[in-house]
Amino acid sequence: MIARLALIFWSVAGAACADPLFEDISTGLSDHQYTGGWEHFVGGGVSAFDCSADGRPDLVAAGGTSPMILLKNVSETGHIAFEPLPLAGEVTGVTGAYPIEIDGDGLLDLYIMRVGPDRVLQGGPDCSFTDVTASWNIPQTDQWTTAFTAWWDAGAQFPTLAVGHYVDRANPGGPFGTCDTQTILNPQDSNTPDYSPEVLSPGFCTLSMLASTDARGRNSLRISNDRHYYVSGGSEQLWDIEDRRFLTSEDGWDKVSLWGMGIASRDLNGDQRDELMLTSMGDQLMQIAQPDGRYSGAPYDIGTYAHNPYIKGDGRPSTGWHASFADVNNDGRADLFIAKGNVDQMPGMAMRDPNNLLIQGKDGRFTEAGDVAGVADTARSRGAALTDFDGDGRLDLVVVNRRAPMRLYRNVTPDAGNAVKVLASSTDGNHFAIGARVIVTSDAGVQSQQITVGGGHGGAVAGPLHFGIAGAKTATVQVRWPDGTLSDIVHAPAGETVKITQPD
Repeated sequence: MIARLALIFWSVAGAACADPLFEDISTGLSDHQYTGGWEHFVGGGVSAFDCSADGRPDLVAAGGTSPMILLKNVSETGHIAFEPLPLAGEVTGVTGAYPIEIDGDGLLDLYIMRVGPDRVLQGGPDCSFTDVTASWNIPQTDQWTTAFTAWWDAGAQFPTLAVGHYVDRANPGGPFGTCDTQTILNPQDSNTPDYSPEVLSPGFCTLSMLASTDARGRNSLRISNDRHYYVSGGSEQLWDIEDRRFLTSEDGWDKVSLWGMGIASRDLNGDQRDELMLTSMGDQLMQIAQPDGRYSGAPYDIGTYAHNPYIKGDGRPSTGWHASFADVNNDGRADLFIAKGNVDQMPGMAMRDPNNLLIQGKDGRFTEAGDVAGVADTARSRGAALTDFDGDGRLDLVVVNRRAPMRLYRNVTPDAGNAVKVLASSTDGNHFAIGARVIVTSDAGVQSQQITVGGGHGGAVAGPLHFGIAGAKTATVQVRWPDGTLSDIVHAPAGETVKITQPD
């Protein structure tokens, strides 16, 4: 197993960077909580995106029975601050929201997932939003939406949207064994967004979806499902977007069943195939992308299974929700944050269940640092986002909690490595180059990230991709666009944001 691990992961040259450290600056942020009964046991997402065009990521956070909130980033370097802004009317029943540019105007819109009819808000200047749910023909059903992702088909002006639903609340035989179907929203041939729904079944109580290039190099829809309600016969799913069918064992798709909550993806070894992190109750499952297009479970000693709390006082299994790969100390290796927390009062699961911050070492193994880094909160965490709020080159952290105030942590890691940020864009309808892969090479090694919409649990980060480069002073950047063509190589000085636009 150790030999296999050495083949999978790569080592970063140069001196190790400092241990991560975060400062809790939640006081004064917001009293916002994710609240509600059993229909809000799940959800509670938060998304970070720049809706004011000032280069700083703003926030939108689900509230459940409490109103969803929008917070404008008014930070300065070394000081993080937010101001509340109004939305297009009070929005409640929200499980999560995803930023996505739908109408081709270059401004991010919001797909809002709800217990009940979903809503879509069209982004305008300076974080203004207009409700376009009816005019864009977004289906108004009473379904329980808990997952979202999107992709652009070749030559399409508008994205295809995938919406995941949880338990069928209207089924009198529920909740167990009454999982709802999914919905594919196909754009119609028109000059403005106009969507037609298509049922995707079977559904196994979806809590996360991610459209991306899979280990085969094909565009696929990954669906993570909660076996707590599908009881038996269900599994994780992979739907081939081009062939429009679910993969089976004949395709090399190994059946996996777990209490699926969230999806994170990241190329961890520089081979331009993304590994996957699937959060769950109990073990958190990492899947390693193989050269033959399959996935294999990571070795147990990799350190990512995080199956029990790492602080004393509760030895019952953990419950994982949102997961994010992010290089928090800028050493050139992606680390892993997992939001943890009991569903509500499940007696078989840990109640004192701190969030994980797993730091990747040179050998590819991950070591827990949540306690020493200062992020070991034991509230019932749900959604989270890691992004640079104050522009100092270090990734900060925000976490939404169920029936507890949201938390904000400023990254104050001493002697952190350098970083570069990459913002890729296109002049066609896919303005934010969803589906492209950014490849960064420096003295710290070769790294790559896909640009995607979806994944996580109830929310995501939209904006420049962050790459730690350790002690390197410069890096080279290249983009593989969704059509497979490559951009010119661009040289990026440490600390800079590089903007690369696909030619017409």
